[in-house]
Amino acid sequence: MLHSRIVGTGSYVPARAVTNAEVGQALGLDAEAVYRRTGIRLRHWADAEQATSDLAEQAARAACEAAGLPPSSVDAIVLSTTSPDMVFPSSACLLQRRLGAARAAAFDVAASCSGFLYALSMADRLVRGGQVQRCLVVAAEVKSRFLDAQDVATAMLFGDGAGAALVIGDSTGGPHGGRLLGVRLYADGARHGLIRMAAGGSRQPTTTQTVLDNRHVLTMQGGPLFRLAVKRLAEAVAEMLKEFGVTMEELGPVIFHQANGRLLAMLRKRLGIPPEKMYSVIEHIGNTSSASLPIALDRAVREGRLADRESVLLGAVGGGLTWATALLRW
Repeated sequence: MLHSRIVGTGSYVPARAVTNAEVGQALGLDAEAVYRRTGIRLRHWADAEQATSDLAEQAARAACEAAGLPPSSVDAIVLSTTSPDMVFPSSACLLQRRLGAARAAAFDVAASCSGFLYALSMADRLVRGGQVQRCLVVAAEVKSRFLDAQDVATAMLFGDGAGAALVIGDSTGGPHGGRLLGVRLYADGARHGLIRMAAGGSRQPTTTQTVLDNRHVLTMQGGPLFRLAVKRLAEAVAEMLKEFGVTMEELGPVIFHQANGRLLAMLRKRLGIPPEKMYSVIEHIGNTSSASLPIALDRAVREGRLADRESVLLGAVGGGLTWATALLRW
C-alpha cells in the first residue's frame, strides 16, 4: 500500500540575531525579564532585502539536499505562510521559480502557526492519492515586519525563519517502515479575534487611516489564547495517541510549535511528557509562527535526536483558531 514519508528536512533563519535587550528596550523590560516571560533569548529578523520566498528557498534547498534529490524533480510545492511576499501571486509560485521546479504545482496555505501540519496533511493526501510522487512542504514567515515594538504581547515573541520537508510516496517500507501515520486538523473560527492582523484585506482595505491607526500589526489576546491553546492541543494529542494506540512511554521525541516557553512547559506538564522527550529550540529562534515546527524538526534530525522506526509526535496551535497533530514513524 502506498504511504508517504519524509525523506529530507531543511531550515533557515536570517543572519541578524535580535537580543532581548533590543526588543525589551521599547517595552521597559530588561533582558532577563523578557526571558522569564517567554523562554526566548534570541530571535532572528530578516534583512530589508529579504522576503518570505527568500527564506523559503534556503530551507527548501536544504531539504532537497538532505534527501539527495534536485528541486527540479519536485511535483508539488505547498507553502505555509501568513506573511507572504505579496497578496498574490502566491509565495509558493515565487518559490517554484526560484527553485527551477518547472513541473511542480504550487500554492500557499494560510493556517497561521498550525500551517506546516495543514500543509503536511495536504502533501500526504496528494502523495497517497497518487497525484504526485514528491511534494515539498515549506513553512516560511517574516513576522518582524508586522510587529508593534511597544506591544508587550507580541514584540518580544516573534522571529523570522523557514523550515521544509520533502515528502515522497513509498510502498516498499512494509508495515513497520518509516512513514507518516496520520495528521489531524482542527479549527474554531469563533475564536478568530484572539490573534490577528485586522487591516489589509477586503474587509478593511489599506488606507491612510488604517496605517495611522496601526491596524497592520499583529495583535494578540495573550491570556485567553494561552489557556485555549493548552486545552485544545492537549486534547488533540491525547486523541491522537489513543487513536493509534501509542503510549507516552512508547513515544520518541515530541516537537510542538515553538510559541513560547511557558506554553511548552504547561503542555509538557499537562500531558506528562518526560523532559528528555520534549525537544525545543525556542530559546534561540523565538516564535517563528508556522515555520517553528519544521525548524525544530530539522534541527532535531540534524542533531541525531530521531532514531529509525521511532514514533515522533508533532503538534501546533495558532490563529484561526487552528490546531493540529501528526504522528510519524521515522
